[in-house]
Amino acid sequence: MATSYDYAPLFRSSVGFDRIFNLLENAQRARSVSDWPPYDIVKTGDDTYRIAVAVAGFSQDDLDITFQSNLLTIIGKKDETQHEGYLHRGIAGRPFEHRFELADHVRVSSADLKNGLLSIDLVREIPEAMKPRKIEIQAEPTLANAEHVPQIEAQTAA
Repeated sequence: MATSYDYAPLFRSSVGFDRIFNLLENAQRARSVSDWPPYDIVKTGDDTYRIAVAVAGFSQDDLDITFQSNLLTIIGKKDETQHEGYLHRGIAGRPFEHRFELADHVRVSSADLKNGLLSIDLVREIPEAMKPRKIEIQAEPTLANAEHVPQIEAQTAA
């Protein structure tokens, strides 16, 4: 059962959140796509994440990982070779595509294929200009310091 949400009322009372609403709508549409092969998303630290995709039977040459404009795409496409003699074929080798919307300032740091598990490490690097910074509070000058402040004197009228 698919549930559709109307985000129009939120547009009337918010400014600059267009990207968030687009993400929600895209996520809602993407749920109808197959979740094969299974994957995990793990937070490994304060600013690090790992996506692990179970890709049994796929080699490094069968997988393609691209990152562009906050969208990470993993595509698996196996060359179909006809092998005679299978009595049962239970290991799926069908093509797949997974798309992950990444937050701003999240980048792919590495990818590794080991024991049928594709691991993609992500790291969030916030630029220095966007990090919180301490603002010093200036105190009013004390009376001792006020004596040394130059005063502006009025001109005498002629």
